[in-house]
Amino acid sequence: MEQTIPTPKRPETSPKDFFLHLLSIVTLYASAISFSTLLFQCINYWFPDVLGGYYSMQSSFEAMRWAIATLVVFFPTYIATKVFLNKEYVAAPEKKELRIRKWLLYFTLFAAALIILGDVVALLINFMQGELTVRFFLKVLVIFFVTSSIFGYYLWELKNAGFSARVKTFVYIVSGVILAAIVTGFVIAGSPAKERARKFDSERVSNLQTIQSEVVSYWQRKKILPEELSALSDSIKGFSVPSDPKTKAPYRYEVTGPESFTLCAIFEMESGVDVTLERPYYGGWGVNWEHVAGEQCFERSIDKDLYPFIVPEKIML
Repeated sequence: MEQTIPTPKRPETSPKDFFLHLLSIVTLYASAISFSTLLFQCINYWFPDVLGGYYSMQSSFEAMRWAIATLVVFFPTYIATKVFLNKEYVAAPEKKELRIRKWLLYFTLFAAALIILGDVVALLINFMQGELTVRFFLKVLVIFFVTSSIFGYYLWELKNAGFSARVKTFVYIVSGVILAAIVTGFVIAGSPAKERARKFDSERVSNLQTIQSEVVSYWQRKKILPEELSALSDSIKGFSVPSDPKTKAPYRYEVTGPESFTLCAIFEMESGVDVTLERPYYGGWGVNWEHVAGEQCFERSIDKDLYPFIVPEKIML
């Protein structure tokens, strides 16, 4: 009589297995997105858009900081989770057949394959439209590198291959590239102290813009420039003259003529060409506020055609 060989039972997924596999895939996605974002912003910095400006560059720096913070937290978590899972597979090889592992692996391969195909399509479309710039080409290479690395690694894992020396080298290279990207982004975006100094300088420029607007308004209404900034304070309107956000010292103001004056502030760092502080104010006109580190004075002259005197309307009895 023929004996029936029982089919090996598929291992059941425990809450621990579900947590580890889901944590692994979520941290992978977060790391891949953050790494791509970081490299994109580095490319934007090295190959700036001629249509961009101060705000565009500051947005890139902000995106870099978010990407670096996410990578520093999520990528080590992903590595630690994978190391723990590999130890689990060595101790219990049947866990490689868990349904959740198979589903997540195939879904990751599917997503990576779609992104790679989309890259190729986007590259061809932009080439035919004549928009193949260095910025775009480098970003396509970044996406292709990230997705192909994920696709290749998980395709290897799906085959249940051993953790060979070649795979170890690949993992070390990818980790080294990510570490280099983090250091590069940190250098470009600047240290926390530098960013704080930039924000203080930005606040100083904003204060000077406000004071300048009030001085011009005062001149339009009273046909004379205020002798001191304290004359601008208005309890009814609720305006008080701003002071330095860090030292609380008043800004220096000097009348240099019937329609001209000077505003001075002490800045912590140079504005630089790539972060020119130019913002719209009072009626939409723009004023340049480039400055050096240390005291910087801005000479202003009021144009009567642009800012005519305000004649109060007569009250009809």
